Amino acid sequence: MDERQLLKDCLDGNVQAQKRLYEIYARKMFGLCLRYAPDRNTAEDFLQEGFIRVFMKLDSYRFQGSFEGWVRRIMVNTSLEMLRRNDVLKYSVELDNSVSLADEEEVNDIQIEPEVLMSHIQQMPAGFRAVFNLFAIDEYSHREISSILGISEGTSKSQYARARMWLQKRLTKNK
Repeated sequence: MDERQLLKDCLDGNVQAQKRLYEIYARKMFGLCLRYAPDRNTAEDFLQEGFIRVFMKLDSYRFQGSFEGWVRRIMVNTSLEMLRRNDVLKYSVELDNSVSLADEEEVNDIQIEPEVLMSHIQQMPAGFRAVFNLFAIDEYSHREISSILGISEGTSKSQYARARMWLQKRLTKNK
C-alpha cells in the first residue's frame, strides 16, 4: 500500500491503517522525542501526544513535501509545548556577549556510540537540550528557535554555546 492510500484510509477512520501508520513512524519519532525528553517515560508521553495530534491534524496535510517531515515537525512542536507547559524552559537565561562558540575548546577525534551520546543529551538541562536539538540536530536557525521557544536570538545562541560546552566537557571526561 502506498503512503497516499494509507493516509486516505486513516482519514476514513480505518483503525488498521492508523495502526500501520503508527507502526511505520513510531520508532523514529520516539527517538526524536527521546532527544527532547529527560527520560523514556516522558518521551513516551511526548510520542503519544504527538500521534494524537498527527491523527487530529491529518486532514490538514496537503501531500506536499515529505509526510515524515510533517510528522517530525508535529513531534518537535508537541515535545517543546509539553516542556513549556511544565515550565522546564524557564531557566533559559541570556548570557553576556563574552560567551561565543569561538571561546570553546574544540574536541576532535572523539568516537562515541550513539546510545552514549543520547544519554548525555538527555542529561542536559532542559533549556540546553531543547536549543541543542533544535539547532544542531533538527537544523532550525536561531531566529526560528527564538520564535518557537519565546526567547531572544541571543538567548538561543548562548544556550547552544553553553550546551555544546556542557556536552564537550562530558565527552572529554569519558574519552
